Amino acid sequence: MIPAIANAAVNNGFVVAMGIGTVFVGLICIILLIKLMSMVTALFTANAPAQAAPAAPAAPAAAPTAPAASTAIENRAEIVAAVCAAAAEEMGTDISALRVVSFKKIS
Repeated sequence: MIPAIANAAVNNGFVVAMGIGTVFVGLICIILLIKLMSMVTALFTANAPAQAAPAAPAAPAAAPTAPAASTAIENRAEIVAAVCAAAAEEMGTDISALRVVSFKKIS
C-alpha cells in the first residue's frame, strides 16, 4: 500500500511541474513574439517616409481684430473655481487643499 501512495505523489508532482513549466514556456514564447513584432514594426516605421505635419488652419479673413485690453478672462473667478473643483475631484482631495499660483489664458 505504501508504494502506491509514493507512486501517486510522484505522479502528482510531475503533473504540477509540467503544468507550471508549460505556463512559463508559454509566457516566454509570448514575450519573444511581442519583441519580434516590436522589431518588425520599428523596421517598417523607420523606413516609412516622414509625413508632413498638418498645416495650421488660416485665420478667417473676416475675423475682427481684438484690442489688447480684451485679453482679460471674463468670469475669471468662476473659471478658476470650476477648474479647481475638477482638479480636486480628480485627485480625490478637498478643494481647500489646492493652492492656485497662477491661471493664464494660453490661446
